[in-house]
Amino acid sequence: MELRHLRYFRAVAEELHFGRAAARLHIAQPPLSTQIRHLEEELGVTLLTRSTRRVELTPAGVDYLAHTIAILDAVDAAGLHAQRVADGSVGRLSIGCVGSATYSVLPTFVRALRDRLPDVEVSIRGEMLAPDQLTALHSGDIDLALLRLTDDQPGLRVEKLRTDRLMIALPDGHRATRFDAVDVAGLRGEYFVAHAGGGRSVMNTILTTVCAAAGFTPHIRHEVAETSTLATLVAAGLGVALVPEPTSAIGISGITYRPLTSATAGVDLVAARRLDDPADAVIDRAHEVLREVTSPQRTPGR
Repeated sequence: MELRHLRYFRAVAEELHFGRAAARLHIAQPPLSTQIRHLEEELGVTLLTRSTRRVELTPAGVDYLAHTIAILDAVDAAGLHAQRVADGSVGRLSIGCVGSATYSVLPTFVRALRDRLPDVEVSIRGEMLAPDQLTALHSGDIDLALLRLTDDQPGLRVEKLRTDRLMIALPDGHRATRFDAVDVAGLRGEYFVAHAGGGRSVMNTILTTVCAAAGFTPHIRHEVAETSTLATLVAAGLGVALVPEPTSAIGISGITYRPLTSATAGVDLVAARRLDDPADAVIDRAHEVLREVTSPQRTPGR
């Protein structure tokens, strides 16, 4: 028995007329009649009663038709599902995200994924430092990483999404808030709240570099892993912080953000994924959406 036999039987059973069924199937009527007889012989039951004026289903035929429809519909659905998996419309996607982008890019990105790829199951791991994301990428725990990098990463495909301006986060009422921009050299002697050091955060390295260019070593009072915690400590008056501009999207009150007076370069936000990932189709589709929501035409930080 082949699927074509089931399709032949379904057509005859639904049309209750061999001529119309043959026309529907685009075959001649005699071969169709022969195939139905062969099907009945193989099953050992009569599915149809035939006369010169009409064709009717037997009780066995009525039952067999219900199962036939279910089988054929399941086969068609399986094919459609396979096609959607192949083109990235169905699947699973795990996303890791650095702190500042967790509160700026991620909400817009996830909403866009929900609209464009409603049948892709998305899981999120926000507030991840770059080394943690890289480890998760290589292990397969996440499929797509939004992070900040300073060097090449073998085994990964990395694409720059945008450059975020560097800002100084100041507690409300700090003396430097009266200026439109802040000279880093004027923060000598201030306590800093910083992202985790020891090579665990790109922003910690950038802070050290920027302060060194201004002629001093930052006095780091607190090191934290989460950007939300960093912002909370600044709002509490425990120090100032060097942050990417999208950090302001966190929306914690008690903080004033000011750009730097120097022409210090910003920090890149990049997307990283494994080379030759088995889930490439889903990641490709998601990456297209990510490019759109981080394009230069959109409002910075959104």
